[in-house]
This record gives sequence, structure tokens and C-alpha cells, in this order.
Amino acid sequence: MTKKFHIWTSGCQMNVHDSEKIAGIFSEIGYNEAGNSNDADVIVLNTCSIREKAEHKFYSELGRLKKAKKHNPKLKIAVAGCIAKQKGEKLFKRFPYVDFVFGPDNIESVQGWISDNGPRTSVIGEDPDYHTKLLPVKRAGQVRAWVSIMYGCDNFCAYCVVPYTRGREKSRAGHEIYKEVQSLAEQGFKEITLLGQNVNSYGKNLSKSIDFPDLLYKLHEINGIQRIRFVTSHPRDFSEKLIKSIKDLPTICEHIHLPVQSASDNILNLMNRGYTYKEYKKKIDMLRDAVPDIAVTTDIITGFPGETDADFQCTINALTDIGFDGIYAFKYSKRPDTKALDLPDHVDDKVKSDRLAVILKLQESITYRKNRALEGKKMEILVEGVSETASDKLTGRTRTNKIVNFYGDVSDVGKPVNIKILEAKQHSLFGEKI
Repeated sequence: MTKKFHIWTSGCQMNVHDSEKIAGIFSEIGYNEAGNSNDADVIVLNTCSIREKAEHKFYSELGRLKKAKKHNPKLKIAVAGCIAKQKGEKLFKRFPYVDFVFGPDNIESVQGWISDNGPRTSVIGEDPDYHTKLLPVKRAGQVRAWVSIMYGCDNFCAYCVVPYTRGREKSRAGHEIYKEVQSLAEQGFKEITLLGQNVNSYGKNLSKSIDFPDLLYKLHEINGIQRIRFVTSHPRDFSEKLIKSIKDLPTICEHIHLPVQSASDNILNLMNRGYTYKEYKKKIDMLRDAVPDIAVTTDIITGFPGETDADFQCTINALTDIGFDGIYAFKYSKRPDTKALDLPDHVDDKVKSDRLAVILKLQESITYRKNRALEGKKMEILVEGVSETASDKLTGRTRTNKIVNFYGDVSDVGKPVNIKILEAKQHSLFGEKI
């Protein structure tokens, strides 16, 4: 019988795309994807350690698999991603039923491990050539595709583990990215999202002079790709040249995710973010002047060490001042190896939770007001498939990354469709095809 694999994924878009690569390797050697973990011969947990909550979620999931391993001793369990990189063989001691541990740079090692009948081992060393390797990919869906353009990060924000788990910045060659996107267009994909911990700094370590806006201009030339998105941008490297490319290139979608983290200059300095709130706001204003209908989303951390009530109020004021379309907000989480661990004046957890609740409540009202303003408007969406919330509806996204559900025909999947927005909800829109 053909063996089956199952992948559990936590964390960022980079992890999601890494899981597609892991799935690609298993598929290439003849494994089928299991409908759920109960039917799998191999289970891979692709982990995230950016926050303590994500780590606890992983431990809970791994703990649940202990019974599965006892029931089926032949079941192979592998741990991948950032926690694998951090913990290494320590995971074997805590979880003796784990068979394989491999880091973000070591995805290709999966093939050798499983082909050797899965000996218990770990592969977590940094591979300086990983960004040059082309791995098989089993993509989820046939409309939108992830494309990694760089790996790692050089910023060393005081709260972040990424430089320690994914290494320093390494950019892929521009011609390799172009070939991958061209291939995706030939396969029928309509939208791509370019991935990197800091896409704005793309190209810094390449011998051939090319920066991120240059790459966008090249990819814009590829026939068949209707939309290009990218994440994540760092405010310090968000340039006027990039703003001009967003304005000039029709394929670049009118949505930017630009993490502010805090609007207090004191906290931004402690975080080692490399900009002031005034500088951040100036770039948002320049962006909106150039592209008036652009949607802007952001990340916010509450309760960073040293954050006073006055610091927090700066962030509250910024929500109203800027009017983000949406936010991802989290309590500060202690992470190993980060500089924030050694900072004084750590904030009480209840205070962090209370501040987070205030931020989320305020942002909900801002997001809903912005969504309500779209009622009655006609918008183009790219249809992605059946809605996750209602099987009798289709779903797609506007160019500004708003989710729209509507009644349509499956033949619409993969096509741009004009929709009249009838009703705004908190996190989505409902419309009718016109």
C-alpha cells in the first residue's frame, strides 16, 4: 500500500511555504497526503517559536501524538521549523517518541531520512547554500502561490528569534525567481506572494546589482500573473522607489503590511526597530498620496519591557491617527536568545492582556467602519475557491486583500470577477456577481 504523510503547520507564511516544500518531497518519493493525522504513516510538525503561545500549541499537539505512537509503533514523527532549530536533540529527551528533527535550512534532508527507513536523528545546521536550492513543491490550491525571494534577517529586533532560527539575510538570484514565477504562470496561477522576513532589503548580498523594486519591475513583465503581493516589509527599508513601483505597476496589489509594533519612540528604540513613529507615519502618508485606495495593515506588540501607560497611549493614538485596515496584535512574549530578555521593567501579564484587549476593541471598530464604507461599491475579486465558512458560496479577495464571499459558479474559480458589495462584516464582505 502507498504510504501517507500529514503535515501540521504553525506560524508565518514562510512556514506555510516550507510545508509545501516538505509535501513536495514526500510526493516526489511516492507518498500520498493523508486526510488527517490518524491515517498517516509519517507526521511532520512544522513549528513556529516567534511567540510563547505558538510554542505551547506545538507542545500540546506533540503531546497528543504520544498516544498515536503507542497505538502504532511504526508511525514516524518529525519536528521541523524554528523550534526544531532551537531545541535540536533536546526534543528527543523530552519526547522520546520523536524520530527526526530538522531545521528550516534542512528540508531536503527529509528525503534521505525517510528513504533510510527513518533512523532517529537530527539535522539542524545552517546551510549557507540553502537559498540557491530548488526543492519540489506541492502547492495548496491552483490560483495563488507563495514564492520565497530571500531567507533570514539581519535586523535583530530585541524581541525576535528569526535571526537565530533562520540565520542572516540571503537573497535568491533574480533570474531564478523570474523562472519560478514564469513557471507558475504557465501552470495557470494568477497571483503570487513574494516572501521574505524583510522583502525590502532583497538583493543586498547579491553580486549583481538588483533591489526589491527592480525585482518587481522584472516580475511585472511575466504574462499570466495578474496580481503580485509581498510580505513582510520593514519600515526602515520602505523606500520612495518602492512606493513608485507600487504606483506604476498594475500587477502590484494595493495592500501593504507594514509592522509598526509600537508608536512610542522610547519603545521603538528599545526594540531596535531603527525608525521613529514620525518617520513611519511619513512613509504611510507618502504611500497614500501615491496610491490613495491602498489598504494598510500592521503588527503591534503590547507590554514590551519598559512600556509605560504613556507609551501605550502613543500606540492607541496611532490606531486612530493612521486608521489601519487591520492589525495583528500580540502580547510581548519572552523568547530565548533575544536581547529583550535582559531589559528591565518587564510588564505584568495582566497589564499586557488588558492593553491588548483595548487595542483589539478599538481596531475592531476601525476595521468595521472601513468595511462599511465599501457597501454599494463595485470591486474586482480573484476567485480562490469555495468559502471556508459556507460551502454554498465562493470566496476571493479584492486587490486590497479584503475577503469577499458570494454566490457563484465553480467555473469562476481562478478568474477575476466584478462584485457589488452588499454587506460588510467584521472580517469579510458579502456581495453579488455583476
